[in-house]
Amino acid sequence: MTENGFRAEQIDTARPHPARIYDYLLGGKNNYEVDREAGDRLAAAAPEVRLGVRANRDFLRRAVRYVVGGGVRQILDIGTGLPSSPHVHEIAQEMAPDVRVAYVDNDPIVNTYANVLLSGSAATSVALADLRDPRGIVDHPDVRRVIDFDEPVAVLLVAIVHFLTEAEEPGRVVATLRDALPAGSCLVLSHATGDFADRSAAQAVYDKATAPLNLRSHAEIERFFDGFTLVEPGLAQVPFWRPDAPPPTRPGEIGYYGGVARKTG
Repeated sequence: MTENGFRAEQIDTARPHPARIYDYLLGGKNNYEVDREAGDRLAAAAPEVRLGVRANRDFLRRAVRYVVGGGVRQILDIGTGLPSSPHVHEIAQEMAPDVRVAYVDNDPIVNTYANVLLSGSAATSVALADLRDPRGIVDHPDVRRVIDFDEPVAVLLVAIVHFLTEAEEPGRVVATLRDALPAGSCLVLSHATGDFADRSAAQAVYDKATAPLNLRSHAEIERFFDGFTLVEPGLAQVPFWRPDAPPPTRPGEIGYYGGVARKTG
């Protein structure tokens, strides 16, 4: 069997995948035993992890509403992960029905699920591609089918850049995407951090996954926004980015920073 150019035997279900671990921690069902075992080890090492991934998901929802409210009508969601309702296109199109969304992930299983979910939609597309090749994403025909890079685009890099090692040059990756965007475009980015607690035990869980977890500091994460102008409140712990609910009573448990920035020139 072939799915979008991948044979079934090329789909790796022997090792946990970050997207499927994330799905499990959010309470989803699109995961395998190996992912659930990894998620349980992660929760044992850092009991607050489920609180963190939910806070990160809520940040995504608020950020999408912000960029659509600001007039952006195209969204490029890279590292989309497994379908989790409400989906980005549902959040965006609730505010503006003409929003177009291109989803990108490097996991063929994610790609298969997303294609089934979005089949028949002219306003959405799904591309099997890897963040490590940002130019390949920009040029991908399934991205180009719904995204016009002559008009403002919101690029979502939510809980994905921390799976790039320094050797994979995450700064170059983000800069390549930035340079493909016209003025008025936005970057939405969240990233795991060890600024508030020792996360080494949680990091170790990903050592056997398909991608390692690379924690970075506030200053290191902020550099990914070079060439953009951060909107208020800047780069913040995700529950404190334009909250629409009371913030957590123990914010140190939330090991994610998030921010939204606009390209002005």
